[in-house]
Amino acid sequence: MGIRRVFSSDSADNQEKGTFTFSEKGTVPFRGQSPRKCECPLFWLLLAAPALASADAHFGPFPTRDLTPFGYLRLDMRPPTAMSEDAAAVGTWRFDSLLSHQNTWALSPEVERYLRSFPERRELTPDDVDAIRALPGENYLVDLELSQLDFVAEYRFAPHWSAYAILSGVSYQGGFLDGPIETWHEWFDFSSYARDRARRDDYNVILDLRSGERVEFAPTVNNGLLDPTFGLRYVASDSTQRWTLVAEGALKVPIAGERAYLSTGNTDVGLQVSLQRSAGRHAFYFSGAAVYFDGSDTVPSASAQVVPTLNAAYEFAFTANTHAVGQIYASRSIYGSEDTGLRELLDDKYLFSLGLYHRSGSSLWSLCMTENPYSDNNTPDFGFQFGWSYRPARR
Repeated sequence: MGIRRVFSSDSADNQEKGTFTFSEKGTVPFRGQSPRKCECPLFWLLLAAPALASADAHFGPFPTRDLTPFGYLRLDMRPPTAMSEDAAAVGTWRFDSLLSHQNTWALSPEVERYLRSFPERRELTPDDVDAIRALPGENYLVDLELSQLDFVAEYRFAPHWSAYAILSGVSYQGGFLDGPIETWHEWFDFSSYARDRARRDDYNVILDLRSGERVEFAPTVNNGLLDPTFGLRYVASDSTQRWTLVAEGALKVPIAGERAYLSTGNTDVGLQVSLQRSAGRHAFYFSGAAVYFDGSDTVPSASAQVVPTLNAAYEFAFTANTHAVGQIYASRSIYGSEDTGLRELLDDKYLFSLGLYHRSGSSLWSLCMTENPYSDNNTPDFGFQFGWSYRPARR
């Protein structure tokens, strides 16, 4: 479809009624008379585009983290929200609350083959544990769901500096997502990894690894507080406010020593650098982090090490207050060859998230879904995050 301008300085009629023509059927007045009828959808799209969104503010990537039971208790640096040096006045507080929920079905190849030998779905029993222990090599099955509630408070105490604290609680359960996930896999002809041989929404943890053994058919810890995280953040933007650099450090502090499923009992330290770029309705985010993980003695155990993490996100503003975000998370496994010989636990972790932000006054609401696109047996199969944030108006 071509776009041509019909206007001639030699024509008195056009000087008085000059128009832009978008097709043979659709025109809009350049000046003068009332518009003619326009039947071109592209015309209306182009006419509405400037009002669809504002380039004044973006919301940023989702503050997601790795929620898999394998390495869940370590410090995991979250990508910062969209920022610029004038995003908030000095002395301003910002509050976030996030509810995250994930479903994990992870197992070794030998356990998958064992479960596929069942003629139908059934509850796992101690006899199955003995049979799994008798399988060759190391083996595991982790079938559970967990919910995490975060409360984040951030205070801007200088033009470029802010401090934040994250308090989190977790609940472990059998869950409710097994059925929907199985249906999703059937629709798209994905492998079920023998999900259809175990009873839905059960809690099963069976570990027979080099680092030790653990067997649970119900959560030994239903809920509790995780170690708090304290951080310091520096933000700087260029004169155009298009590029923003965020540098931060964080500390995970054990509050009551080692606690099964709640704390490693050790202090972790992390550093992260993020680059943010906005361009009209579009924004791009990149974060790289390095966390010194001080190890864990729980099964499966892991030695002290530095764990790198990468986050990349793209944001598109549908309207000034409603934005979509696509995001990719990647991190290295905390386990080494001295901990396990299973490739599934040694593989890097990858998660993809897609969701929406909506701002209403000083409240920012978010909902995102997370799917595991690659390393099926060391990350959650599916998760979602629902958030509410208090964001003071920009100056």
